[in-house]
Amino acid sequence: MVVCGDDTLAHRLAVELRDVYGEQVVLVVPPQRAAGGERAPIGNRGRASAFLGRMSAAVGRTGAASPNPYDSLAGVVAPPRVVEAADLDDAVLRDAGVESAAALAVVHEDDETNIRTALAARRLNPRLRLVIRLYNRKLGQHLEALLDQSAAVASSDGDETAPDASTTVLSDADTAAPALAATAITGTNKVIRAGGLMLRAVDRHPGPGQLAEPGLCTLALLSATADDPIGAEGPGGGGRGGPQMLPDDASAAAAVGRGTVVLETVSQTGNDPEGGAGGRIGGRLTGLFGGRGAPLASLFSRRLRWSFVGIVAVVLALAVALSLVTGMRPLSALYLTLLDLFAIDDPAVGDATARQVLQLLTGLAGLLLLPVVTAAVLQALGTFRSASALRRPPRGLSGHVVLLGLGKIGSRVLTQLRELGIPVVCVEEDPEARGVALARRLHVPTVLGDVTQEGVLEAAKIYRAQALLALTSRDTTNLEAALYARSVAPRLPVVLRLYDDDFATAVYRTLRAAHPGAVTRSRSVSYLAAPAFAVAMMGRQVLGAIPVERKVLLVASVDVAGHPRLEGRTVGEVFTPGAWRVIALDTGDDTAHTPDAAATPGEDGQPRPTGLSWDLPADRVLRPGERVVIAATRRGLAELLGRHRTASRSPR
Repeated sequence: MVVCGDDTLAHRLAVELRDVYGEQVVLVVPPQRAAGGERAPIGNRGRASAFLGRMSAAVGRTGAASPNPYDSLAGVVAPPRVVEAADLDDAVLRDAGVESAAALAVVHEDDETNIRTALAARRLNPRLRLVIRLYNRKLGQHLEALLDQSAAVASSDGDETAPDASTTVLSDADTAAPALAATAITGTNKVIRAGGLMLRAVDRHPGPGQLAEPGLCTLALLSATADDPIGAEGPGGGGRGGPQMLPDDASAAAAVGRGTVVLETVSQTGNDPEGGAGGRIGGRLTGLFGGRGAPLASLFSRRLRWSFVGIVAVVLALAVALSLVTGMRPLSALYLTLLDLFAIDDPAVGDATARQVLQLLTGLAGLLLLPVVTAAVLQALGTFRSASALRRPPRGLSGHVVLLGLGKIGSRVLTQLRELGIPVVCVEEDPEARGVALARRLHVPTVLGDVTQEGVLEAAKIYRAQALLALTSRDTTNLEAALYARSVAPRLPVVLRLYDDDFATAVYRTLRAAHPGAVTRSRSVSYLAAPAFAVAMMGRQVLGAIPVERKVLLVASVDVAGHPRLEGRTVGEVFTPGAWRVIALDTGDDTAHTPDAAATPGEDGQPRPTGLSWDLPADRVLRPGERVVIAATRRGLAELLGRHRTASRSPR
């Protein structure tokens, strides 16, 4: 396996492939440059090697405490080989072994570099399985089709391309955004969508001495208890070594007062009422002028609307009085009143005194109407001008989420929160950040400024917020924002984007000791995204990832045929606590199967039924030709797919 990258995702991916799947890995990193273009004394080779050593040690510690019998791979494979290269040309790719490799992952932050490298690698090895990191979704779809077509052409020319030499385009932002958005809202379900398939998991926190309500199945036992509602974050927290993944029935029954993650409901997104509500919410968020007409409330202020109502009432009252005084018909009286209002009629010289008084009052109402009309015009023009500007947080806003950072991660999280109908206020230092345009288009209130400066979080109404999401790329900035927010609102729930596990654990414990009544969570984007990239390199597709504290539970579809641990065995026999569990069975015929077990569109555009059965008896025998949906740990999925290497295999 070859991994090309320049950030922490590449490092974590290399560790995932080596220590979880037992693969031989070559990591290609750019050289580190010092100021002035000189070569740094210690390049990325040394940094990457040191990082891989720390991560492997951390994985080993985690595996030693895990009940999974497959969590120890020490000494099975050689450490990843690190190659430094400024440009990923053909010579570098050959030196990394692309011509004989099984898979290549290109995970640079620059989309152009990833595309250029993928095209060169496909030319050098048409059998190569490609995994490409791209932020642009549409471009990724076109690139997948292009590279798959290139492999098919090479196969038709006599090159027997491997059947799984596919191209997968992933985005770390898309992979991590749902987990980050769900973490920000207490009680929000963890939702995984794949085509027409929707899985929903939810945290359950029982009272003291009580068991959590059961769902379809228990996915994890949290480190949180009724006496410790916040739980543990990071390795070794809470005195239990973190959450217990995929517990057996006996452990779940004995977990009195302990929080659980259960599979609650399963439905098709096309028929899901919650999904329909999300669509309606999305329709309302199309923008001020996205529809056929702008609402009156968005064009004119409340005070101005009441001024118009008052003037209309005065005009109607004057028309009624004129009709009573002169005996005119009501429509004629209203017509003369409007003429007097706009000073169009002749003076009422020689008429009755009452008529003259009414004409004077009507003229006075016309004078009052003039500034109101002028204010309405100016306000409407200002509204049209501000449609392309950033909104400020409304004065009475409360119960919202403060989102810090509008980079590529923050932009995806913002989209997720708005799809859930959650009010958001964004804080961004760079006015040219990629998410600022999105916030402007969605008319999300945004504060431009350095969050570390006094007054910025106050402008975002942090003291009345529901939660804080600190998602900048700098750990220190996220921590400083969290500490300042806690000084303003001590009980505010905070979600931090922190990369280093040891640092995240230290931060969590300190904040917990200082604010025991507040919820603190830490998440790493690369940690959430690396499992999906690794499984894609193995030729599999993960339906989604369910974050459980700082661990990840993967949901994937697997064909029963060819798997000795599945074929001919019952659902109860297949269940391996701490490793994997069958949660659904696809009973449809082979022609209805799709790579991700999702529903395919029918002629009417609605998803076809997938034939998935969720309430499986323990004695149900799994037969060849069937497909199962499993929940598994990273190591459990690797072991189930049979990808571990033997100790005697030498590295490439």
